[in-house]
Amino acid sequence: MDSQGWDDRYAASELVWGTAPNRWVVRELTGRTPGHALDLATGEGRNAIWLATQGWEVTGVDFSAVALERAERLTAELPDEVADRLTWRHGDARTHEAPTVGYDLVLVAYLQLPAADRRAALHRAAEALAPGGTLLVIGHDLSNLTEGVGGPQDPAVLLTPEDVLADLAPYGLHVVRAERVRREVDTEPGHRGGAKGVAIDTLVRLERGAA
Repeated sequence: MDSQGWDDRYAASELVWGTAPNRWVVRELTGRTPGHALDLATGEGRNAIWLATQGWEVTGVDFSAVALERAERLTAELPDEVADRLTWRHGDARTHEAPTVGYDLVLVAYLQLPAADRRAALHRAAEALAPGGTLLVIGHDLSNLTEGVGGPQDPAVLLTPEDVLADLAPYGLHVVRAERVRREVDTEPGHRGGAKGVAIDTLVRLERGAA
């Protein structure tokens, strides 16, 4: 979808993704020394807000103005010391120009794009890393189409750990983790005790060498 399509989707319901951070973001980043973080395709800001509660100074970028309005509304409900760590910017992950100083963490979570667009966004993410910085990429895995539940049903926008590593090969980043992870999900949202299923995600964590 283009930015208008996402505006329409966000406008159609309240908090499309909820307010809880993604479990893999929490697993990979809990306890990390805070610094400056960039959340590309931040959506309504759930992961960026969680990072801010952990002490990170976070810039969240998304091309949906409606999503960013939601993020700003959530920010207004936060304690000042957390809200002051959050900056929201309207922009496209495929073309976003990061400050030359770079970020200690760049997060790309569930940015499901066709291969060429995905590669452009991941290149921007890698270029935004400061020396010693971490790049965390999470997305709906291609195998989820046949082995998991939920997520996009268009194989063109799904990815694999191998895709991410190939996209980022020119940058010489150190691979900490590149794997498929399984996530239990409700297949009947809103129904207490409803059926459960398993979604399969790609998770890739890389680090840029220190200067």
